[in-house]
Amino acid sequence: QVHLVESGGGSVQAGGSLRLSCVVSGHTRSTYCMAWFRQAPGKEREGVASVYTGGGPTYYADSVKGRFTISQDNAKNTLYLQMNSLKPEDTAMYYCAAQFTPLVSPISPNEYNYWGQGTQVTVSS
Repeated sequence: QVHLVESGGGSVQAGGSLRLSCVVSGHTRSTYCMAWFRQAPGKEREGVASVYTGGGPTYYADSVKGRFTISQDNAKNTLYLQMNSLKPEDTAMYYCAAQFTPLVSPISPNEYNYWGQGTQVTVSS
């Protein structure tokens, strides 16, 4: 059974940085694509960034371009999200997601079958 476990969330002041990690386990084949999503109270889950495991383009939401960086360590089965210059509007629960088959839209939550439990990020002004 595939498990995704996020860590690294916390509370920071605006302008600060955090690095989220997501460890994938229990899989018998390589992931095809992985992504970070976030969901603030009362809002829909939105794609933040995605990356193809085998290499290829990364995708970022316009709201985080230039501030967030997605990366992966395939040897450690770990996905990262480096978040710099954090803003109060970045406050949300952040989720890691994985997909093992080709998908159409790598930053759409509907494309992913495997999810972590989330890690909270709170940015104060």
